[in-house]
Parts: sequence; structure tokens; C-alpha cells
Amino acid sequence: MSGHDASLIEVGGPWTHRQVSAGGTRFHVAEAGEGPLVLLLHGFPEFWWSWHHQLVSLPAAGYRAAAVDLRGYGGSDKPPRGYDLVTLAGDAAGLVRALGEANATVVGHDWGGLLAWTMAVYHPKIVQRLAVVGAPHPLRLRQSVAGDPRGQGWAARHTFGFQVPLWPERRLVRDDAALVGKLLHDWSGPDWPDERTERLVRKAVQIPGVAHSALEYHRWLIRSQARPDGIRYAHRMRTPIHAATLQVHGALDTCTLPASAQGSGRYVKAPYRWALIEGAGHFPHQERPQEFDAQLLDWLTDPGSGR
Repeated sequence: MSGHDASLIEVGGPWTHRQVSAGGTRFHVAEAGEGPLVLLLHGFPEFWWSWHHQLVSLPAAGYRAAAVDLRGYGGSDKPPRGYDLVTLAGDAAGLVRALGEANATVVGHDWGGLLAWTMAVYHPKIVQRLAVVGAPHPLRLRQSVAGDPRGQGWAARHTFGFQVPLWPERRLVRDDAALVGKLLHDWSGPDWPDERTERLVRKAVQIPGVAHSALEYHRWLIRSQARPDGIRYAHRMRTPIHAATLQVHGALDTCTLPASAQGSGRYVKAPYRWALIEGAGHFPHQERPQEFDAQLLDWLTDPGSGR
């Protein structure tokens, strides 16, 4: 990572930045607090900054918060492959161990949420608790795209548009990543993103390699469906989840519709809680941080209630 990239990614605040190696890949982590580990996984097209509010609220409540740049993003390595959910779940499981813990509460937004659901199935011992934000269970997502082409199918049109080679990468970074700014505005409720967040996310996507890596996630999701690896994955994801689960969604989410996320609880055999945040779109943890944190911290204290 060049000095320029590092200064962009290592935004100052009440957290520390470090590089952590897991499974031969280096990850950039922003970390704060002491106590039980909460691993925070961002979504598309963001980076660890997605969790800057929670890097303050979680430590204040007695937790150790670690927000990671996923493979291919921000200050983490950008290898040519490994952008499937199984490999990404392995990355995150390895990170928990590399951070010195046997398990963690895993909180994932958007792609980080799909990855968190996957971890709970593939690495159940590592996921002590699961919280997903703006992310249906992967099988529920598949059902809603197929079953509601005008609703969730249309909402996910960007993913289909990303399937062609090269052109989407150029489009993502063109005009100082104007498209990334547009997606943030389109998917959120009113009054978000703030200027600083939009600027940081647009700059971060222009780090060499990020646009391509970010789009490879979307390409795997569609292309693997008919391939042996995708079929194996879908079959394995029917395994019931035995970690207490919180599912948070913004009522105004136009990227993954609330109706597409509802019904994910059928895959959870442990206590399950659904929370809808009014007035928020696809990024409730950033759009309405106080309400989001209240839900998260209440659930962390008592994950047993709900269903």
C-alpha cells in the first residue's frame, strides 16, 4: 500500500490501525476497546469506515470492536482470486483467531452480512453470535430475486450490470467515482451520506485494485449459481444456524428490500430477533447510529429474547 493509500485509509480517531495476517492474506483492521470481541464486516462499496460510529459506541459499552477491510478493499490485500463467500468466510474466521480470540460476535452489513451468514454455517464454533444489517440469508436473497423480479430483481440490477468484464470497473471509478456517490445516495434514506463519508468512500474505491475486487464478489454470486461450487454452497447453506441472531434492516432500503430480508429467520434455530429501523435506508448503522446502537447493545446484553 503506497503512503497515499495508507493516509486515506488510516483515518484518525479513537481507534488504532494495524495489519493482521490470516491464511496468508494481510488485512487492515481499525480496532478500539477491550472486552469480548465484536468483528465488524462492511459491505459494498465501502471499507472499515462504515463502522466508525460503532468503533466508539461498542468500546464505551465494554466491547473490543474490530472493523476490517474485506479482501480486495481499502488497506487489505487484493489477490487475484478468493472473492467467493466460502473463502471470504474463511478469511473472517481466520481473523478472529489472528486477533487472539476463539470466537466473536460477528456483525456484517450488506456483503459483510452475506459473509457473516456464511461464517455461521461454515465456521459455527467461531461465530458466538450473529448480527446482520441490510442482508438477507443468501438463500432467502436468491428466492426473493427469483420470486419478485420487479421488486428485488430490479433492486439488484446493479449486480447483473456488473457481470460484464472491465467496463463496470471503469464506470465505478470514472469522474472521481461519481457512481459510488450516487449508489450511497440512492440506497439510503434522507440526509445521508454526510460529505465526509461520501468523500472517503469515493476515494477508497479508487485505490488500485479495489474496483475490480469489489465487482468480483458480485460476479461470483451470479456465475457460481449453476457451477458445482455454487450448488455445493447453496446446499450447505440450508444448515440451520445455532448462533443467536439479530437481523436489522432499514425501512427505506431500496437495495435489499425489507420484504426480501424477512423470512431469513427460518434458517436460524437459536433465538432470533428482527429489528426494522424507520427512516433509514440500506445503511442504518450510519444513517441512524443511535437507534442502531440501541438495538445492537440491547441484543448483546440479552440475545435470548425475541423471535
